[in-house]
Amino acid sequence: MSNEGGRRPRGSSLLGRDLAVDLGTATTQVHVQGRGVVLDEPTLVAVDTGTGRLVAAGASAHEMLGRTPQHVLALRPLSDGVITDGDLAEQLLRHFLERVRPTRLVRPRTVVCLPSGITAVERRALEDAAMRCGARRVYAVEEAMAAAVGAGLPVESGAANMVVDLGGGTTDVAVISFGGVVNARSLRVGGEEVDEALAEGVRREHDLLLGERSAEQIKHQVGSVWPVAEKLTTRVRGRDLSTGLPRTIELGSEEVRRMIEPVTAQVVEVVRSVLDVCPPELSGDLLDTGITLTGGGALLRGWTERLRHELGVPVRLAQDPQLSVIRGAGACVDDMGALRQVLTRRPAMQA
Repeated sequence: MSNEGGRRPRGSSLLGRDLAVDLGTATTQVHVQGRGVVLDEPTLVAVDTGTGRLVAAGASAHEMLGRTPQHVLALRPLSDGVITDGDLAEQLLRHFLERVRPTRLVRPRTVVCLPSGITAVERRALEDAAMRCGARRVYAVEEAMAAAVGAGLPVESGAANMVVDLGGGTTDVAVISFGGVVNARSLRVGGEEVDEALAEGVRREHDLLLGERSAEQIKHQVGSVWPVAEKLTTRVRGRDLSTGLPRTIELGSEEVRRMIEPVTAQVVEVVRSVLDVCPPELSGDLLDTGITLTGGGALLRGWTERLRHELGVPVRLAQDPQLSVIRGAGACVDDMGALRQVLTRRPAMQA
């Protein structure tokens, strides 16, 4: 995807390198035209509550989770895939873009990724933030379509392809044919809700309070949505809610799977609901083309087995699924002429 040789991609801006931005609930990724994905960091800021000053952003803010002094708060400016704090989101985006933009003398065209179920107000908030951070013109692409392009699916084919993008704040499901979305649904449930369900399960069953980073680590170490052949265990540290003292427990993969089941079941049902309304001809295609899983949440163990078992269609995991959306959006930046049909454009605004 990157263009290290210096040859200008088709449809590229004559004024500078254009950008693609996936400002996600959990992670922000940026693609620069001709360079590929140049930034992949947590969507997180640390703010001084007294001055409102940004203390840290991205990976450095993530290191501070659960460890900040009293006058500093670690905050996420997005929830469920949409901006909840416009000022913080803009500060974070500006911080990231200043790190990766080759020059501030030109205003790049910028492609932003949007969940399928986003409202007009929520969409405008994201586009406004991009414009205020220096975009000359803003284009939008649905996350599911970007994921399909990034996963290498033949989106312009007449045969149906289905993508399930499991993100940090949303799950986007779409059936794609002839370069367009035939059916789509967006569920405001993602990895963030899995972490919350896990922390709540440990609190309820073990009377132990976990930090946000601890819940995320447990998910990565032993989490699964389908029974695993090898029983995995991990040791977990937290604060005993009865005594207030530190305590360590051991958690196994089966227990964790049970704790997160209410969340993962919602994902299965939203995928089923899209299949239920798929036209018969396209349903037949999906018996051959199947479902492609993208997004960081797709790395949770057992998704391919569970969806294959419950829905009866082939399921495959995209290569580097956590990069599918930004790679697809980046492909749009690198070749806007060829992929213009998947983009919608925001009119230019005065700086």
